[in-house]
Amino acid sequence: MILVTGAAGALGTLVAGQLADRDDVVLGSRELRRTEARLPVRRIDFDDPDTLAKGFEGVEVLLMISAGYGEDDAVIARHGAAIDAAERAGVGHVVYTSLTADGDHLPYALPHRWTERRLRESGMDWTILRNGLYAELLAWLAAPSEDGRIRAPLGDGRLAAVARADLADAAVRVALDAPAHAGRVHELVGEQAVGGTDLARAHGPHVTYEPETLAEARTRIAASGAEPFQVPMLVGTYSAIAAGFMTRTGGDLRRLLGRAPRSPLAAAVA
Repeated sequence: MILVTGAAGALGTLVAGQLADRDDVVLGSRELRRTEARLPVRRIDFDDPDTLAKGFEGVEVLLMISAGYGEDDAVIARHGAAIDAAERAGVGHVVYTSLTADGDHLPYALPHRWTERRLRESGMDWTILRNGLYAELLAWLAAPSEDGRIRAPLGDGRLAAVARADLADAAVRVALDAPAHAGRVHELVGEQAVGGTDLARAHGPHVTYEPETLAEARTRIAASGAEPFQVPMLVGTYSAIAAGFMTRTGGDLRRLLGRAPRSPLAAAVA
């Protein structure tokens, strides 16, 4: 049996949709009513260990979608609790959605690297999917205003963005053939690095890209009602892109998909 955690989230929903016709898949979520209705659902809450002990019973392959919303210590505690419970329940293989190696410059990289280390130290088989940043995230970070201006501190930086649907496709393929991927780390970045000017052009001739400073972005984000921990996370993401640390393309995505990845610009402006 395969269990998919985070099934009510954006990535998990796409994964669940692809697996909806199978009889060996169960979804896990803390928000049961938001999950794909055609599959059985178990309540899985990384903040509630009691749900993990029962939820992981009979699971052979655990597709563990990162619970990355929170401070580092909170995310580490969640992932640690999930891996501990998986070990106790006799789960054979964990497929974990991590962060691209280039993401080590991002403020939220540490919990991913901690989780990778914990999995390597576990007695279970493991596969690590080092996901690049979503094209949809880039679209949100650099969204046009009503007057057609993209204001973001990206400078001339570019991002090897990935369509979220491609990462879902890759996760499904690995989970369904987990033994073939045991002990492997897959780098899943895009094949095209795009920046603010590219996004503006994709939106049409009425949209322009006007770089702002990191200080301006920090003020804007803080005033938007963002959680305190989100401000440095978002500013740090802008900074890493602007400094040119997120441009490496290629990796394992095309090979895992068996086709060309989707256009990141098409995904960003969809």
